[in-house]
Amino acid sequence: MRIAYITAGAAGMYCGSCMHDNTLAAALIAQGHDALLIPTYTPIRTDEADVSQGRVFFGGINVYLQQKSSLFRHTPWSLDRLLDARWLLNWVSRFAVQTEAQQLAQLTVSMLKGEHGYQRKEVEKLARWLAEDIRPDVIHLSNVIISGLVHEVKRRWRGPVLGELQGDDIFLDSLPEPYKTEAMRLVREHCRELDGFVTTSGYYADFMAGYLDIPREKLHVVPLGLNLQGHGAPPAPRDAGPGTIGYFARICPEKGFHVLVDAFCRLRQQPDCPKYRLRVSGWLGEHNRGYFDEQVNKLTTCGLAGDFEHLEAPDHASKVRFLQSVDVLSVPTVYREPKGLYVLEAWANGVPVVQPRHGSFPELLEATGGGLLVNPEDPEDLARGLREMLQDAAKRQALGLQAQAAVQQRFTADLMARNTVDVYRRYVK
Repeated sequence: MRIAYITAGAAGMYCGSCMHDNTLAAALIAQGHDALLIPTYTPIRTDEADVSQGRVFFGGINVYLQQKSSLFRHTPWSLDRLLDARWLLNWVSRFAVQTEAQQLAQLTVSMLKGEHGYQRKEVEKLARWLAEDIRPDVIHLSNVIISGLVHEVKRRWRGPVLGELQGDDIFLDSLPEPYKTEAMRLVREHCRELDGFVTTSGYYADFMAGYLDIPREKLHVVPLGLNLQGHGAPPAPRDAGPGTIGYFARICPEKGFHVLVDAFCRLRQQPDCPKYRLRVSGWLGEHNRGYFDEQVNKLTTCGLAGDFEHLEAPDHASKVRFLQSVDVLSVPTVYREPKGLYVLEAWANGVPVVQPRHGSFPELLEATGGGLLVNPEDPEDLARGLREMLQDAAKRQALGLQAQAAVQQRFTADLMARNTVDVYRRYVK
């Protein structure tokens, strides 16, 4: 099957959606499918082998310039290709996260207008390339924020177009008014043109059906899958100690890093509490450095700076070593997580988790039994759950091994790819 999977780069940061898309595309290729992972805005960043195409569509520089000036809406395509060079997009992506919310919102609405927006030239390029050069059996959009192209694509090409739902509501809800209302209207309009949808959890399918007014039968649940290569090897010998709490995710308010810091302070202030440690890693953008420093100051004020360790975002092998160095993982997200890739990565290495009782986490824990659920945004209850897990080594090991076995059986990249192809076959004639 020839598959055009259109993903969205995340301005140079490690992004769960990009990593999911890359893992899925690599597994589809390994199974013999002609799967093209097509980046938009910026190149993707992943800690596994990048299987995406060399050409970037909707290049961030062109998109921005066309938003700002009518001159760039009429430049020749040959000039646009120069501005879409991967090295240049990678260089400017470091500044993208600093874009003001209003400018980002205006750009989002224009992109969602598709052939009627300022970036109509970019829509035409991608639609023509797909219809005339690629001619796939199915087109799969990694999110519905890029669905502004769907009408032009369907005008030129008659095959099915599916949309992945993996956190679209979080971005849409962050837009200021009146742009949020307009963006929601346009996305719902485009969803009526999309043939079907894929998402990673039953929770998110149910939620997004109401959020975007999509018939529930058009949403297909394909659970997350991991490329297990490198995961699950026997961990290196560790020094005996009271226990280590791990956090591995993007370091930002949405992921609840501050909730974990507050819980750690409360935990260590409990009478007779062992000297548990906190190890933290994951992508830390410059725009969140101030937030991170605030949390470190909290730990210093509590006298815990010596029991805290931060490691910069590592490569894949270092990530596995990090996970195997902790006794329990917790990423207490403030938002309702639709995926939770970091949870599967912990389980793949036999590490149990303590997670908030919302989003996809109850579903994942029900499927694996790999940890405990606590009240969302409740540092006191999180501290309780962490201590319960840390003080019972036998239970901790049993839960970790149980979850590891479940991941190996039910949450592999190979199975994710096969289930995704089963969805495609419902639509490919």
